[in-house]
Amino acid sequence: MALNMFCYQCSQAMNGEGCTVTGVCGKEPTVARLQDNLQFILKGISAYYYHARELGYKDEEIAAFLSEGLYSTLTNVNFDAQEFVNLALKAGMMNFKVMQLLKKAHIETYGEPTPVEVETGTKEGHAIIVTGHNLKALEELLKQVEGTDVYVYTHSEMLPAHGYPGLRKYKNLAGNLGAAWYDQRELFDKIPAAILGTSNCVLLPKESYKDRMFTTSIARLPGVKHIEGYDYSEVIAKAKSLPKLPEQPGKYKLTTGYSASVVKSLAGKIKELVEAGKIKHFFVVGGCDTPTKRGAYYREFVEKLPKETIVITLACGKFRINDLQLGDIEGIPRLIDVGQCNDTIVALEIAMALAETFNVPVTELPLTLVLTWMEQKAVAILWTLLALGLKGIYIGPVLPAWVNKDILDVLVNNYGIKLIGEPEEDIKAILKA
Repeated sequence: MALNMFCYQCSQAMNGEGCTVTGVCGKEPTVARLQDNLQFILKGISAYYYHARELGYKDEEIAAFLSEGLYSTLTNVNFDAQEFVNLALKAGMMNFKVMQLLKKAHIETYGEPTPVEVETGTKEGHAIIVTGHNLKALEELLKQVEGTDVYVYTHSEMLPAHGYPGLRKYKNLAGNLGAAWYDQRELFDKIPAAILGTSNCVLLPKESYKDRMFTTSIARLPGVKHIEGYDYSEVIAKAKSLPKLPEQPGKYKLTTGYSASVVKSLAGKIKELVEAGKIKHFFVVGGCDTPTKRGAYYREFVEKLPKETIVITLACGKFRINDLQLGDIEGIPRLIDVGQCNDTIVALEIAMALAETFNVPVTELPLTLVLTWMEQKAVAILWTLLALGLKGIYIGPVLPAWVNKDILDVLVNNYGIKLIGEPEEDIKAILKA
């Protein structure tokens, strides 16, 4: 049975278990859900801010808003539904700011990303697989394996690391293994490598590889050795104790590393192709992927797009489509991978640059966002997009559970949010508009 709400944050909780219809304090279900929504956004902001701070980048306004936002969800502070919508939009803009800060940190530390083809096979030698989002942890590990036969492979959201000159300069950065975060239990089970989990998107490990898995930074797993700081000698020693991987080519290469600057440099050519009718629509397809059958929608959607379209992708949702050979339109690649989930800021900068090129608002570009969501960072990004005035966004594979009819009405009526349907029908509706 669906609950109107669930709140058990104070001693008044109904029957000492939780309020599920309305709050004993008078809190309405929609307010409770909007409070949950705000907390999800704040968690997303916190994740990006954490990684920025690791690299020495801070912002007092972001830190202050995290306090303000959390305080507003405390018992008996705010019962105003509209104010929680306002706070969500404010949080969306704060998430925009923190993504800018993290991107600045990454570029100033590792250089501006440039396109690169990434191997998906293995080199002969011992192996460490790094999963998560933490580029600092990756670099510290790469420094420590220099001059050895221990090769480092990225997994999932670490793939974009290959685009940064300051990271791909390390010869022991060998390639990428696997796809989105949820394949790790099978992938890690079958590859005799040491594994380093650096952030969110780690899963409880199988017993078969628990003894060769390590965590670092914010990540923790029960029964798994945690590395404080950046001394990864234990990880390297474990890798050396395991059998070497064979020299084995991958089935394909993955291209990543399209920074805003790279795409902006193509603006003149893109404008020419649009005006000639050779590019008719831009799509952003990606986001935080989820291991459901419904997720197959995104690959089918891209496969059925007309050849006069460009697809920008990012986050782990890219692995639904980044092995597709979509070709190019007179030198402009039809599939452009801009990076991790926080690199939504890159996609936004590209959209703003295109709007400037065509001298129109972003909302008037032939641009549609088709997004997948899994967790709290994706919620933060959604509210960033809404705060920037973007409308007509398609989301899936399911409606967020915190959304009730009142909230859905606001999202649909004010922002034109749409749930994904069938790929072919959605494409027809988008291109007809």
